[in-house]
Amino acid sequence: MSLKVERVPENIDFPKEEEKVLKFWKDIDAFQTSLKQSRNKPRYSFYDGPPFATGLPHYGHILAGTIKDVVTRYAHQQGFHVERRFGWDCHGLPVEFEIDKTLGIKGPEDVEKMGIDKYNAKCREIVMKYSNDWEMIITRMGRWIDFKNDYKTLYPWFMESIWWVFKELYNKGLVYQGVKVMPYSTACSTPLSNFESGQNYKDVVDPAVVVSFPTNEGFTLLAWTTTPWTLPSNLALCVNPKLTYLKIQEKSTGTIYVLQEARFPVIFKNVEDFLILEKFLGEKLKGVKYTPIFDYFVDCCPKAYQVLTDTYVTDDSGTGIVHQAPYFGEDDFRVCLAAGIITKDQDIICPVDSSGKFTEPVKDFLGQHVKDADKNIIANLKARNRLIQAGQVKHSYPFCWRSETPLIYKAVPSWFIRVEQMNQDLLKSSEATYWVPEYVKEKRFGNWLKDARDWAISRNRYWGTPIPLWISSDKQEVVCIGSIAELQALTGKEVSDLHRENIDHLEIPSSRPGHPPLKRVPEVFDCWFESGSMPYAQFHYPFENKKEFEDIFPANFIGEGIDQTRGWFYTLIVLSTALFNKPPFKNLIANGLILAADGQKMSKRKKNYPDPLEIVNKYGADALRLYLVNSPVVKAENLRFKEEGVRDVIKDVFLPWYNAFRFLMQNVERIVQEDKINYKFNAKANRENVMDKWITSFTQSLINFVKKEMATYRLYTVVPRLTKFIDHLTNWYVRMNRKRLKGENGVEDCQVALDTLFGVLFDMIRVMAPFTPFLTELMYKVLRQLLPGESLESLHFNMIPEPRLDLVDTNIERAVQRMQIVIELGRVLRDRKTIPIKYPLPEMIVIHRDQTYLNDVKSLETYVLEEMNVKKVQLTSDKEKYGITLRAEPDHKVLGVRLKGNFKAITQALKDLNNEQCEKLVANGSIELLGQHIDVSEVRLIFQAKGNDQFEAHSDNDVLVLLNVTPDQDMLDEGFAREIINRVQKLRKKAHLVPTDEVDVYYSVGKTSDIVRILNVHRDFIETTVKAPLIPIEKLSSSKTVIIEETQELKGSQLKLVITWRKEVELPTKPWANILLQGYNPRLGVSANKASIILKNVDDSYITLDNLYKEVQILFGLYGIKFTLWCDGVEVHDTRNLNSKTIVVSSSKPKDLEKQSTPFCKFVNIANGTKKATLFLENPLGKATLAKKQAIQFVSDCLGIKITDLDNKLFQ
Repeated sequence: MSLKVERVPENIDFPKEEEKVLKFWKDIDAFQTSLKQSRNKPRYSFYDGPPFATGLPHYGHILAGTIKDVVTRYAHQQGFHVERRFGWDCHGLPVEFEIDKTLGIKGPEDVEKMGIDKYNAKCREIVMKYSNDWEMIITRMGRWIDFKNDYKTLYPWFMESIWWVFKELYNKGLVYQGVKVMPYSTACSTPLSNFESGQNYKDVVDPAVVVSFPTNEGFTLLAWTTTPWTLPSNLALCVNPKLTYLKIQEKSTGTIYVLQEARFPVIFKNVEDFLILEKFLGEKLKGVKYTPIFDYFVDCCPKAYQVLTDTYVTDDSGTGIVHQAPYFGEDDFRVCLAAGIITKDQDIICPVDSSGKFTEPVKDFLGQHVKDADKNIIANLKARNRLIQAGQVKHSYPFCWRSETPLIYKAVPSWFIRVEQMNQDLLKSSEATYWVPEYVKEKRFGNWLKDARDWAISRNRYWGTPIPLWISSDKQEVVCIGSIAELQALTGKEVSDLHRENIDHLEIPSSRPGHPPLKRVPEVFDCWFESGSMPYAQFHYPFENKKEFEDIFPANFIGEGIDQTRGWFYTLIVLSTALFNKPPFKNLIANGLILAADGQKMSKRKKNYPDPLEIVNKYGADALRLYLVNSPVVKAENLRFKEEGVRDVIKDVFLPWYNAFRFLMQNVERIVQEDKINYKFNAKANRENVMDKWITSFTQSLINFVKKEMATYRLYTVVPRLTKFIDHLTNWYVRMNRKRLKGENGVEDCQVALDTLFGVLFDMIRVMAPFTPFLTELMYKVLRQLLPGESLESLHFNMIPEPRLDLVDTNIERAVQRMQIVIELGRVLRDRKTIPIKYPLPEMIVIHRDQTYLNDVKSLETYVLEEMNVKKVQLTSDKEKYGITLRAEPDHKVLGVRLKGNFKAITQALKDLNNEQCEKLVANGSIELLGQHIDVSEVRLIFQAKGNDQFEAHSDNDVLVLLNVTPDQDMLDEGFAREIINRVQKLRKKAHLVPTDEVDVYYSVGKTSDIVRILNVHRDFIETTVKAPLIPIEKLSSSKTVIIEETQELKGSQLKLVITWRKEVELPTKPWANILLQGYNPRLGVSANKASIILKNVDDSYITLDNLYKEVQILFGLYGIKFTLWCDGVEVHDTRNLNSKTIVVSSSKPKDLEKQSTPFCKFVNIANGTKKATLFLENPLGKATLAKKQAIQFVSDCLGIKITDLDNKLFQ
């Protein structure tokens, strides 16, 4: 039984095919099946950083997800078992902020009023708001990850592991409570950690005021601030002890001011209005007392309202005197604490509540938000003559990453992890990891670790993992809980959930008789502490899965955006170093940011980027994946997202690759049909042909390269090589071996060529599978039918092949590369003279000083002759023989920018160089001219053939190619014959014919046209190439089915070409058409969407357009439904030009469809002398048309015969 080869369609809709692949994966449960297959293999561990499901995934998530999918798919295909669990960040500000907005919650009082239980219940409701969208988008992108066996940070078992982590740190003495000035979000009523506050800086305009601070020593100190709202809390001023300060007197008023020397002309533009009385170092001002600007806190700090010194004060802004509000600035706090203005034990002087509003004793601005109070404070200062200047300043300022409101700095009692003392251990842990790119670890991350500060892990919020500390009212007893069992044992209560509403009321009896019980501190963990704990918590370690965790820790791989150097990467390494003194991962890829096409941040509000799903539905997920992975973003650089970049992947990579695959399958079909060979791939085919050896060698080199680069996680080097390989495969191997693959050199050679192309494609889809999982699966499903023996159901169950280094031949790879260079130089020369490749030329000369180069080209001479379409190739080292000389010109772009004013003189000097000097420049790589060092890369070297007009010259500064561009008449005729071949092949393609289709070609042209002579001279050549006889149109019989016809202008004549099926096919006796429903369902008992129709009435007139619409209504039961009839992509307005075509019933312009040259429905032709009729036996498809009685009546009417004269036997 002969092999049935699946025909690969000419056109492919990548997104649609991907959806079919997704269904196939779902049907066979591909991901889980692959995990079952690898269960007993070595483990490769991977952590997925948990996103919030309160927003939809954007390009950043898709990029990181694609990188993670490529790496983990590759690891699986390398023979590892790779568990991939999806994780969800469910707690923290993103969730709470959404609820606050929805419910109009302004601060903690509103939550207390509502009840934490109800508030947290609302949070729980929206936690997974977009989880279905996430799963749909991630699955559509082709990413294999386990959503069923996921982890969520709200699972009680996950939270219990976080308690264990915290207790471990507590037992190591790494936890303390302290007051720290921290970035604070007034919108979210919570402090943020340093790395959170560094995520979202914006340029803003703030007030800038200069305020007077009179002293008892006869002068006034001038201080500058951009936060007037901190002035009510002023307790000191600070100067730099080593900078010079001035005492100046205003001439008009006699007022004496003190400020820093360099700031004098900046603050006072009219310096001539002042006298400089004294210059001195800032040290001299230390201890000087001044009059407080507000009297709210004069009784709180006896040492306040004096000048302090510290070197953090600079001379590049303000007045060189900085006002100190110790509980609203980090440096202020440090300086005032060191000077004894405040003490660690005293009550905090912080008259601002959790929502950022002034509280008592700041009675003048009570209840006002600090930022709103700025203008009122300035007005107050002005009214009391304490305002010297008021202006504005534009500067970069931190905003809350969640609420997009400006942060303030505010002293907050917080729970901290001691990170500063772990500094060296953190650097050691980091050193043991491998990052791509390396500089992110060394610079950005390394610098962050060196300056790492203690980490504030508590948040004054509700929806999070509660901090498990129970404390006595006098703070003398502290119990840290590390598990649910421990809490149950100490409280005597059953506990099933660890959220605040379930445990806040639980009390632990005091160990001291007569003392009240211990109560839990109100804070919850920062959600970064939770995500940093995920390596342990996702396993419920150490309560379960102890061995499983320990076997795969640290993880082999993690990957996220570069912004996580201060986020997830940091918290992971801090916690694992504190717990185990080792890093939590071995390898890391940090990706860059994806920006809009204009370089701006992608913004939903601005709509400055295309929706990711739109891109996927338009071009497919594979195209988006390859575009992202083949961009600078994989090297932690930024990418400006351009839709045309995704489109170009289709055009430049996928279509050529698909066409090579389709070409293989067409020729397998040909060898099966024509040579009657049941083709199966033979991996051991004996390859003698040099191009077979080359592409095989190149493939093995590529596999070896991919293995090496993927081992070092350099995805950005792999994809360019893969895309270059596709170019080699399609534009060189397939193109140069078309005749062999089509069987023109005999069956045996054809089989070897097919085996070579099959082997290369089979290797390639396995190597490319992690990058483009859909297209490779599609190709595999077809190719596996031709594999000998059993094959695995999915491509992704196959391992990536080991490189066969015995098949690598570097000599052949080098020779082919040189041949390619020579051909490409020749193509440039043809383009330069606009001589199409169809027209043969007499001669090509290749000049190179190295004989091995010439020998390499000689070994592939037949390919050069064919590709360049020249009659002869000459190889020589003697360029003088052809009068070839070199001249030089500057590369204007490069040298012009570098030399500027000297460029003109250097240009002339370069043009003046003779041939010998130019050759020396090439040999040395540079030249000295007019005192300037000129590199060969900055020069354009031009070859010229002096006194020889028949040759055009071109070079790549290594090999020189001359092309004889003067063809003779025979060559012009041959070129013209190739033009005719080209026209026929294009017409075949237009009719969607494949090489195995047996057709005849008819032609007509004016008898005096020169085309007749060329057809007769080159008939054999044309017929052999198009694989069809060329027959004058007069011999075309009516029994031949016309597939396509076209009249074209060629050499001043009208050439008509008609392609017909070779076999004579019976067709309806009258004009007919097929009808196809598209976008509508047939009704009223009709099930098929295909029908056929006769276009002429009994009187031989064409049916009207109205009647055609009525016939369609009747055939498909489309009564009362509006539809449009289309043919060849345009709306039908005339029934006379529809013969043998397909009419599409659709509401809008239909999609392209495969042409069919015979009716959809079975029919019989009936004749009576000159009268003929056609009777459809079914219409629509599969529905019997007429009963016997009706059929007899129909024939009687059409042929004009009495019913009694008809032979009833005809209608059995």
